[in-house]
Amino acid sequence: MLSLWVSLNMAPLTDIRTATHVAFDAPTAEQLLRIGATRIVLASDRLLTGPSHPSPLEHVRQRQIWWNSDELWDDLYSSETRWELPVITWVSPSLHERVNLWRTCSWLRDVGLACDDILILELEPVIRSRARSHEGSKRPFDCSQSVSDHPDDTLLARIEKASPWPPEHYARAVRLWNSYVDEDPLSFVESCSAGVEGFPELAPLWAFLSSFFPRRTTEGALRLSRFDEITLSRLSSDWQTPAGVAAQKSETLVDMWHLLFCTGDLFLPRRLEHWADHDSSAVVERGPGPKPPGADYPMLSSVYRLTERGMRLRDKGLDQLTAAPRLPIAGTEAYSPSAPWVLLEDGRLARL
Repeated sequence: MLSLWVSLNMAPLTDIRTATHVAFDAPTAEQLLRIGATRIVLASDRLLTGPSHPSPLEHVRQRQIWWNSDELWDDLYSSETRWELPVITWVSPSLHERVNLWRTCSWLRDVGLACDDILILELEPVIRSRARSHEGSKRPFDCSQSVSDHPDDTLLARIEKASPWPPEHYARAVRLWNSYVDEDPLSFVESCSAGVEGFPELAPLWAFLSSFFPRRTTEGALRLSRFDEITLSRLSSDWQTPAGVAAQKSETLVDMWHLLFCTGDLFLPRRLEHWADHDSSAVVERGPGPKPPGADYPMLSSVYRLTERGMRLRDKGLDQLTAAPRLPIAGTEAYSPSAPWVLLEDGRLARL
């Protein structure tokens, strides 16, 4: 039935020069310009960390606060964008790009575009070497793929065969975005656990996102999130820069880098700042680093060390959620007393 629907709705040969192209990273946007595209919308914010919101205006505001910047590097919601048809959306298997794909589908529906006018080109992963293939196969989630991994000829050939998604497939993407930005994450988590046809990214995406929620054991004890546990286990009573924490050789090195591949390395100093700024009885202490603050060296501008309280919390767990700093994730928050979500040992999310 799907093949019949596609054959009946094949788009005519698309002129790359007149279409509007949506790219989810800068290298892809640059490649599209090189092969002849003239109208590109860059939607490259990394939405796997920090807040997301169903209202575009509020989403932009929250993201600017999260990044502590007024810069608008994401043009999806810009009032200056002209959506000349057709719209061609280019997406790789990267988790960042897949979430931005859902957001794009939702927004294009909101601005009144029909799904028949939107061509979604899903590119396969590119393995550059046998070593990378072996390393990548061990990752529980992947955020390193890009459409720009493919040669120009591949992209041009894909345009010739471009077609819109069936309406129900498109609607599923919109529903995924709506559940992702919902304050109640249970519907989204259930979709990740059960799976949604056409969206294989859901299981690895939840494997990643679940690493940031505090955990509750079957005995009822509260533990730090996996990411926080790894981070505090790499701290000691000695001062370390975030770069030193990330590079420290230990049994958690691989797990740390699997997560940082998707958060981006700058998430680590951000989370260490959260810990250092959290309440008066510090878990993590901060001091001046080898590089001055504000000089664009966030991995080197501060040093951190674990206090005795931090060692107890790391080793024995939390007595209450508010012992750890809150962390916005999609439409909800981790460690929030008003939304006390905890990760159970079977991978489900539940209210405390």
